[in-house]
Amino acid sequence: MASNGVEDAFAVGSVLQAMLTMRSGDNDKKKQAADYLAKFQKSKAAWTTTISILQSSTEAEAQLFAATTLKGKITYDLATQVSEGDLPALRSQILLLLKKYAPGPKPVRVQLCVCLAILAIQMQTWKDVLPTVVSTLGNDVTSHACILDFLRVLPEEVTEGRKITLSEEELSQRTSELLGDNAEQVVQLLINYAQSSRKFPHLVWPLDDSCGSSLTTWAAAAATNPQLFDCISSWLREVPVGVVVSSPLMSAVLHGVANDNSLLAAADCLTVICRETKEVDDNRDTIALLLPRLLELRPRIQALVDEDDTEGFKAITRVFAEAGESWALLVARDPQHFRPIVDCLLECCARDKEKDVLHYTFNFWYELKQYLTLDHYMEARVQLVDVFAQLVDILLKQLEYPASDDPNNVDLFDGDREQEEKFREFRHHMGDTLKDSCEVMGVSACLTKVYDAIKLWQEKFGGLATPTSVPHWQSLEAPLFAMRAMGRMVDNGDSSVLPQIFPLLVQIPVSNEKLRFAAIMVFGRYTEWTAAHPEFLESQFQYIVSSFQADSQEILRAAAQSFKYFCTDCKTLLSPQVIQLQAFYDGILDKLPMPSKEEVTEGVAVVLGVQKPEEIYRLLKLYCDPLINRLMVKANQATDEKSKVDLADHINLLTNFAQYVVPYIPSDQENPAVKYWQEVFPILSTILDNFITFIPICERVCRCWRNMVISYRTAITPLLGPLANKLAEGFAASKQGCFLWATSAVLREFSEDREHVEDGITNDIYVFFEAQATNVLRTMSDIKPIDLPDVIEDFYRLLIDALLYYPTKLIPSPLFTPIFQAAISALSLEKQEPVSAALHYIRDLLTYGGPNPATSSDALGTAGAQLRQIVKQLLLEQGGALIKQTMAGMMFTFPSDCFADGSGVLLHMFQLLPQETAAWVESTIRMLPAGTVTPVEANRLLSKIKEKLSGSDSDRRQIRILMQDFTNTYRRRYVAPRDGLGQLEATQFHFSG
Repeated sequence: MASNGVEDAFAVGSVLQAMLTMRSGDNDKKKQAADYLAKFQKSKAAWTTTISILQSSTEAEAQLFAATTLKGKITYDLATQVSEGDLPALRSQILLLLKKYAPGPKPVRVQLCVCLAILAIQMQTWKDVLPTVVSTLGNDVTSHACILDFLRVLPEEVTEGRKITLSEEELSQRTSELLGDNAEQVVQLLINYAQSSRKFPHLVWPLDDSCGSSLTTWAAAAATNPQLFDCISSWLREVPVGVVVSSPLMSAVLHGVANDNSLLAAADCLTVICRETKEVDDNRDTIALLLPRLLELRPRIQALVDEDDTEGFKAITRVFAEAGESWALLVARDPQHFRPIVDCLLECCARDKEKDVLHYTFNFWYELKQYLTLDHYMEARVQLVDVFAQLVDILLKQLEYPASDDPNNVDLFDGDREQEEKFREFRHHMGDTLKDSCEVMGVSACLTKVYDAIKLWQEKFGGLATPTSVPHWQSLEAPLFAMRAMGRMVDNGDSSVLPQIFPLLVQIPVSNEKLRFAAIMVFGRYTEWTAAHPEFLESQFQYIVSSFQADSQEILRAAAQSFKYFCTDCKTLLSPQVIQLQAFYDGILDKLPMPSKEEVTEGVAVVLGVQKPEEIYRLLKLYCDPLINRLMVKANQATDEKSKVDLADHINLLTNFAQYVVPYIPSDQENPAVKYWQEVFPILSTILDNFITFIPICERVCRCWRNMVISYRTAITPLLGPLANKLAEGFAASKQGCFLWATSAVLREFSEDREHVEDGITNDIYVFFEAQATNVLRTMSDIKPIDLPDVIEDFYRLLIDALLYYPTKLIPSPLFTPIFQAAISALSLEKQEPVSAALHYIRDLLTYGGPNPATSSDALGTAGAQLRQIVKQLLLEQGGALIKQTMAGMMFTFPSDCFADGSGVLLHMFQLLPQETAAWVESTIRMLPAGTVTPVEANRLLSKIKEKLSGSDSDRRQIRILMQDFTNTYRRRYVAPRDGLGQLEATQFHFSG
């Protein structure tokens, strides 16, 4: 629809046709239409076209699109596309449109109110904003919704003014003019409205006595209008909360909560009021007025539950929860006075049969717990411990799965997996609140409740359980889940309740999958306690081991996870069983899903890791030779992607042994683990050679080798030569970043400051690194960055290590400049990981140009001055390109997570080369597409930079904020041109080495 290089005639008909196309099923045409509409929204023609659509169109979708577009134009393009002399005409147009759309549709009306608010903020010569709006719209009864909408959105837009191109000083002044100077009048306006029998009759601004005298009778329609409460909420950003609470508006809000039509809006408003009193010491008088008014609402809890008004019940609970959170400190200070609020929240929890509102209270219980567990509030803790005891009882009931007539039915959500997952997630949040209760009551008291619940089930239903049926299993499973949630709270030396519970748990019927799952997870959560009480280990561990015979995948996953925890925390106790464990491990491995295979493998590897050093080689062969045999069979059979992925995953199992079987061996003795891995290395190398084009296998092999280097450190020296060769060959053949990732581990472990590393080895490692770097630079010269994101990320992560450990070799190296140039080229990417890695490298490099290098000055010694000179010379030659590409990234292409590092680069450049960097910034701004930045904006930024440069160090650091604000504003205002960035386009990196 749009032709390149020529301003389109964005006629009303063309825009409406494009919107119709967006509803069609033709994806190609929809993409063209979307491109056309995006270009239209940034064009100058959009001003007249959107207003024409709003004046003439009768279709709600077109009206909303036009209003939204107009909002974007005023937000981002007002300063660059509309002259100051045309602003009054634009204001008049919007006011006329507001009168037109006063009856609706509401979304269009609201968008137009936002338009007017944003215009008011930027139109600094418009001093009588509210009087103009009220006088223009107030006398027409159908326009009162507009006034209320405008009053609501104005504070919201002012407080979000960072997206508008005003300076901090201008925005502060405008905030005072629009909000502070009008706050008192707005409050009076809302009071008059709430007490009026007619809506804003003949209203004038400022309010006078005649206006007040004409509004004498109470009108339910006005006093319960949700818009009224939305306005109050919005202006609480500016109006002191005490003013509202002590005014007739408070009665209006409470009256609104009692009215079904306005309950939700009024409750939200009351929630905001409570939130505004969070600074309790500053709002003592206000809280004193507010507390009794809130407690008047307590009967509404039961009434709303009885009426099955779920939304109302949620709203009233949010009110009490917000009050509780805001006043938690006061509850701790004076628990007797504020106990009624706590009781209200407890009642909300107790009456929540459908689990609709319980989650609103979680933060309150947490905040209150934070205070009550301090010694200073011990007395309050004693007074409120019964509340938490009741809360635990409520939570134990709420944790139960839904009941079912069939005791064997475990699908209690009728196949709705999403609902079941939500319930599970909700239970974990309840578990957090149980932990809060534990901290207040004491773990023993909470566990006693769990024990009582288990005993109660045993007494009532235990005798009715059969091998195929467990009646009312939900009331047994809930305390098991609660016990699991409390696991991390239990002291390992505690012996008050757990010795009574665990003998019961090993008797949990295994026929019910959910009960068995819950028991397994409990055992896995208490493994640290079990390690301190070994008399309970055998029965629990046998329960776990026997669970691997189950057919349920969920039981298998739970058993594998718990097995790992037992092996990790009880490794010394299980050490004598290492041979039996191998037979068990080899027997069950093939029936497990891959994540469970890794967990079980990690468990046995941890137990293997605590064996005597002289046994390590034999035991590694016992455990790993069967894995190697499986690996070779899988490698011979791997012909399709699925079998290749399975092979890659199987390599990970070996990696677990390399991670956890790390015996302590003196440096002058052979490491038995390394001896074994020397035998395995040729097999992994062969697999790598045969599958060099399959990325997952390359990654898993590199991960295995990398972990060997990290685990055995310099003891890996016998493998160093063949390992370096395979890493170099692997990258040359595959161009995959994982080989660079593994290289970084070698570089770190054999750096110059490591003990027991010969100088010759260190030099060889650096030569190996330079060979890898040369290969990467050649690759980056031949292939565009967009096709090498992973390689770039891993390369610059490797270079961060090289710069840290070998600065005296890398910085004077002939590769130093091309590496820097390649980093600048990489900044053109739009993917976070490679851009972040390149920026981190650049930021580290810049430190060597100043007095605080990443490597300590003591370690650099006399070489420090020489390195500073080399870095500064590099920046003088390449700084312009760096500044240009960094600013282009911040304005167009950087992911949001890279902004901080980008501005950090700019700041460091200003600190090292202030005048040159200022010139490069100016040059970059002059390269921006014509019309996107006004000369006023550019000159304002440059003058502020010069001002900060002439100040102190703290002033210079503020340049970072200036650059962030400028680039953020520009980025929101414009997208990258579809035909490229022109002079800001990154140049292709070339390397001739």
